[in-house]
Amino acid sequence: MFLRRVARPLMMTAKLKQPTGIVGLHVVPNAREVLIDVYTKTLEEIKAVPEDAEYCKDVERFTRRGLSVCQEEEDFEMIEKRLGCGQAQHELNLVGKMNGKIYGDYMQSKCNLQRNVCQCQKYSMMLRASYSTEAGTVESSVTESVKELYDKMLKSVLDQRSAPPNAWLWSLVQSCANREDANLLFDILKRLRIFRLSNLRIHENFNCAFCQEITKACVRVGAIDLGKKVLWKHNVYGLTPNIGSAHHLLLFSKQHNDVKLLVEIMNLVKKNDLILQPGTADIVFSICSQTDNWDLICKYGKRFVKAGVKLRKTSLDTWMEFASKMGDVDCLWKIEKIRSETMKEHSLGSGLSCAKAFLIDHKPEDAAAVIQLLNQTVPESRRQKFMVELQKLVEEWPLEVIKRQKDERRKELAATLHDDLPTMLSALSNMGLRLNVNVEDLTREGVFA
Repeated sequence: MFLRRVARPLMMTAKLKQPTGIVGLHVVPNAREVLIDVYTKTLEEIKAVPEDAEYCKDVERFTRRGLSVCQEEEDFEMIEKRLGCGQAQHELNLVGKMNGKIYGDYMQSKCNLQRNVCQCQKYSMMLRASYSTEAGTVESSVTESVKELYDKMLKSVLDQRSAPPNAWLWSLVQSCANREDANLLFDILKRLRIFRLSNLRIHENFNCAFCQEITKACVRVGAIDLGKKVLWKHNVYGLTPNIGSAHHLLLFSKQHNDVKLLVEIMNLVKKNDLILQPGTADIVFSICSQTDNWDLICKYGKRFVKAGVKLRKTSLDTWMEFASKMGDVDCLWKIEKIRSETMKEHSLGSGLSCAKAFLIDHKPEDAAAVIQLLNQTVPESRRQKFMVELQKLVEEWPLEVIKRQKDERRKELAATLHDDLPTMLSALSNMGLRLNVNVEDLTREGVFA
């Protein structure tokens, strides 16, 4: 009601119709005058605080600056430019510097100052948002249930000065259905962080499980830039960075074959000292394999090994199969050494990869021995898959690995496989393992040309 009474019809009608885009913050056509009034009251209230108090110095510094800008400028665009988003950050820093040791007569004054600070923040946002050309489409697309929860929590924090129930916050996270919902979620998280620090003296961040749910919500609505903020070690939302949140973002990267996002997430993981897990390697190696990025899988493979991550069978199989496809025998044997230190028996993927490495090394008998060992140990439930993969090794893999070689190496490898594949098949036949492959057709139809 106060804002309606003091509003003056001096603004253009078109501008007055623009919403703020923030639920609970309505258009304030005279936000400049309101800010001046709040800044002036703040300077009056602060006189009751001892001059040597750090709190007093901080409040007076940012308040005088805001008042000066509002008095010097009449155009809202210039005020927005000079105060802008930085104003809210100044206020946040101010609340963080409160030492909590309040004595004597200025207890009530300090509470009043805190209220004025919140008002400054609120009206600064109104000033900035009231004239936004993009704001008109924001509020209309906010989900009704999210808007209702946001309004209730905002009222609890700003008006009732009490912490809202945790169930409301969890429900808000679960209800997010679009980007605008996610924006409201992060806005209320920021407000709760300030409230918890200044009023409840709670310095702990939200727990990891809740932060993972926030990341899942961001991924669900496509707000990946907000999801990446959950990985920040230092953030204004009270979020706890953890590798589980990174996994949700990496899975999104995998779903969209987004290598750029993969690199960004892994950089954030490193920058914020998150501990790599075997599951991280599974997702990263899978993305590199899907996008055919050999250099990247080698880079991150070395990083996982250096960090002491115990790679799972799936990660090792993916890495070894990629190495055999690239014809990088040296790398393949290094991976095999890592695998053999933790696993006694070969999997289907690692065993066939070693067989391919023996073929490239011009050792067809050794390749046949590895395949025969797999044949003896493979369970009946996987025998059909084993035969399919063995058929691919003979008919498809040679052409693929040859194509990936440089010109000078290509002819040499083609000649090696041309001679050694028939030798390997003959050895397998003598061991009782026959493949439905015509060796003459294989060499005559130009596979090794």
